[in-house]
Amino acid sequence: MGRLPLRCSSCRSVSSLHLRRLVLVACWCVVAASLLQAAMAQQVRVGVILNLTSPVGQRRKVGIEMAMEDYYTANPSSRTRVVPRFRDSGGEVVGAASAAVDLIKNEQVQAIIGPPTSAEAAFVANLGNSTHVPILSSTATSPELFPAQTPFFVRTAANDSFQAAPVAAVLAAFRWHAAVVVYDDSPYGHGILPALADALQGIGARIMERTAVPVDADDGHIDAVLHRFMAMPTRVFVVHMNLLLAARLFLRARKAGMMSKDYAWIATDGVGSAVEALGADNIDAMEGLVSLRPYVQVTEQVRNFSARFRARLRRESPSADIYAHDPTISMLWSYDTAWAVAAAAEAAGVSSPAFQSPQKSTVTDLDRLGVSATGTALLKAVHETTFHGLAGNFKLVDGQLQPPAYEIVNVIGKGARTVGFWTPEAGISQALDPNAAKGLKPTTVWPGDATSPPKGWVVSPNGKKLRVAVPVKGGFKQFVDVGNESATGHEANVTGYCIEVFDAVMRKMPYPVGYEEIESRADIIVGDVTITASRMAKVDFSMPFTDSGWSMVVAVRPETSTSMWIFLQPLTTSLWLASLAFFCFTGFVVWAIEHRINPEFRGTPWQQFGLIFYFSFSTLVFAHKEKLESNLSRFVVIIWVFVVLILTSSYTASLTSMLTVQKLQPTVTDVRELQRSGYNIGYQEGTFIEASLQKLGFDKVRMKSYSTADEYADALSRGPANGGVAAVFDEIPYLKLFLSQYCDGYAMVGPVYKTDGFGFVFPLGSPLTPDVSRAVLTLAEGEEMTQIEKKWFGEPGACPIQDGGAAAVGSSNLSFRSFGGLFLITGVVSGLMLLIYLATFVYHERGKVRVVEEEEGSGSSSVRRLRAWLRHFDQKDLKCPTFKTWNEESVRDGSQTRRWIDDTVRNGRGDADSAAPAVGEEEAIGMSPLSISAASEMINAGSSPASELGTSFEQRMQEAPHCGDDTYCGDA
Repeated sequence: MGRLPLRCSSCRSVSSLHLRRLVLVACWCVVAASLLQAAMAQQVRVGVILNLTSPVGQRRKVGIEMAMEDYYTANPSSRTRVVPRFRDSGGEVVGAASAAVDLIKNEQVQAIIGPPTSAEAAFVANLGNSTHVPILSSTATSPELFPAQTPFFVRTAANDSFQAAPVAAVLAAFRWHAAVVVYDDSPYGHGILPALADALQGIGARIMERTAVPVDADDGHIDAVLHRFMAMPTRVFVVHMNLLLAARLFLRARKAGMMSKDYAWIATDGVGSAVEALGADNIDAMEGLVSLRPYVQVTEQVRNFSARFRARLRRESPSADIYAHDPTISMLWSYDTAWAVAAAAEAAGVSSPAFQSPQKSTVTDLDRLGVSATGTALLKAVHETTFHGLAGNFKLVDGQLQPPAYEIVNVIGKGARTVGFWTPEAGISQALDPNAAKGLKPTTVWPGDATSPPKGWVVSPNGKKLRVAVPVKGGFKQFVDVGNESATGHEANVTGYCIEVFDAVMRKMPYPVGYEEIESRADIIVGDVTITASRMAKVDFSMPFTDSGWSMVVAVRPETSTSMWIFLQPLTTSLWLASLAFFCFTGFVVWAIEHRINPEFRGTPWQQFGLIFYFSFSTLVFAHKEKLESNLSRFVVIIWVFVVLILTSSYTASLTSMLTVQKLQPTVTDVRELQRSGYNIGYQEGTFIEASLQKLGFDKVRMKSYSTADEYADALSRGPANGGVAAVFDEIPYLKLFLSQYCDGYAMVGPVYKTDGFGFVFPLGSPLTPDVSRAVLTLAEGEEMTQIEKKWFGEPGACPIQDGGAAAVGSSNLSFRSFGGLFLITGVVSGLMLLIYLATFVYHERGKVRVVEEEEGSGSSSVRRLRAWLRHFDQKDLKCPTFKTWNEESVRDGSQTRRWIDDTVRNGRGDADSAAPAVGEEEAIGMSPLSISAASEMINAGSSPASELGTSFEQRMQEAPHCGDDTYCGDA
């Protein structure tokens, strides 16, 4: 029993030994299987061109090796295996070209990663294009290298032109309207300029200067560039350089005092992506810098790679520095590029390398390299490769990556901190959140430890006052008047409307501006300077502070009309014709409604035709005596009388004005009249009006220049016949001033030709222009501008000619347009009443018309129907109370019958042959044909006409339906 534990311990020891042996054998089996798989996999040779003499090149080499290892660890069953072939370019274009030729000729690589710079990549890209070897670069970001021009070049990074929009957004956020661009003199530096210029132009900003700094420039060259910048008013600088040159630039800028308040420096991702790789002194020199870098989300995968990368870098290069932001975004892109090549080679199933010899009679050394048989398939697979890499989603669009966002960092302390983000959709925001606040974080620090953003420019770079030049003129001194000297005797005494406006604008500026008026070359021009397109090509203008346009002023002469037809002048021809038409139309409507029910609207055709005109025209003096029976016609007349009242009142007022008010008639009213007549014309000396008149077609020989308002008045008063002019052309402000001084005898007529008025003049790109323009608008919206105008030009409208007082220029007749509403109302009312009457008449009389239509003779049915309706309409409506009352009274006293008998006897118509009077006579006495026939028979029989007619009429009225209030009787 005592030996049992010993045996058991021995057994456990043997078992543990056997287990370790089994594990070791299993590991060897896995390794052997992997080696066998690797040996069986098809090797794909890929060249890698780096600057291995630089720390950055060594880091990228480590990253690419780790990417290959990680890919095949994640995909152990791959049928292909990328074998990198590294070559050192030495940072030289020739070295990169030599390395590329060696890789293609001797190694027969099927793809190349690199080279690191845009200058090196330019030749290699063309070489790959001719040999069909895909060239993938994650660091050649210049837009001058475009995949569309070299299809076998693939940019696995963001194009530098993508940074132009976020740079412009930063300037727009702080209302910086001008900037200086400084860049390194290389393809990398030049490439961004077109896109940056377009982006700044899109926000209304301007590049004041573009300065290229050689990559190998010494400190003296950099200092000269910076001192030139200091002499400029612009204080916003955009830097697009490689990291090492930018570090030297900021060291010299700090020494020159340009990393202080009032300065703003913005750098592209060449600085922001690797600023932590610089030393402490370099970072300190950049304090306050705002820079960009592509945004990369720090995932767990990125943290894991960073830790492994640093550990491996320490093992392979113990002397290498480890940075806080290591690896950088460009190293992550290099990692994703190597992964993409491995994935594309697997997807394309690339076979062993094979280069086809060119079939040419003349072959160069480059042609002897041949053409890759697998390059096209591998390139297609690279374009189609997508995955989520360390730097984000790897997806090529037009042969290059599209960054989703840019991170905006602020260099402060020992490195850079994030102060905002930029996306194409949201612009600048403080976080990648749709609801995040816009703009940069308020914790942004600017040069000189300033917490508020600089205004981006200075009024005077050398600290002196701005020199304000004023134009000197012989006339119109109300605008600008330059005296000999001021009260102190040391400087010119400058006064005038323009000067006072400028002083008021300067008081509205958001910051103090020191200035002095001089008469020589200066920084600003203040005076009566007109804004024109040709001038804007040379200088900048503020917003205009006066009225715009130019026109002409002419002499006027009193005019009293002696025409015998002056009574026709108050109304235009169109209004006379319209009034006549509506008089006739209204009379016709009233007659149509009253004809069947009112005896005063009956009679012979000529009597009824005359009644239509008489009734309507008698309303002019409200002398119409006809009694209206229908409410429809009464309503028509009520509206028409109102229209007539307005017309007569307006006519009376206009005619009275023409007969009593003196009119001033311009001697000339049209520019074409001046051109046809060949009269002399005038203009202000030294203005653009001379050239504008020549463009209108005026002969220069007939144009005279004048300088003062007195000369204007003298030339116009003498006229073209006495050595003067027929008209003077000038800008509106000058003409208003002239008319305020010469109220009598002159007037401004003709068209107004557009200009932009007076403005203050600045040098092209002056940062003062937008601020002064805003101040001008602020001044114009207040009362101060009005007070200044009153002070120099007097009260507006003080001149009777301009105020429309007792004297008037010309006289405008009353037109149809002025009374169109009235005519529309009466026309609609009259037409509607007529339609109502006709509709009622047709509805109630349709049965009787059918009987009349059957009695008609031959003819078409339409003609018979029309004749029947007209005959029935022409008959009296005996059912109406009007005719009922009239007939009863006639029968009662027998007067009408007796009158008719007497007339008949007198006219010799008592015989039987003339028993039936004419139709017109029937209607004239208001009797029907039946009554007339019966009367004739009674006369021949010797019976009493009155009794017989009375009996006949009573019988008819008893037989006819009773016409009550609710029975149709016309429309009464």
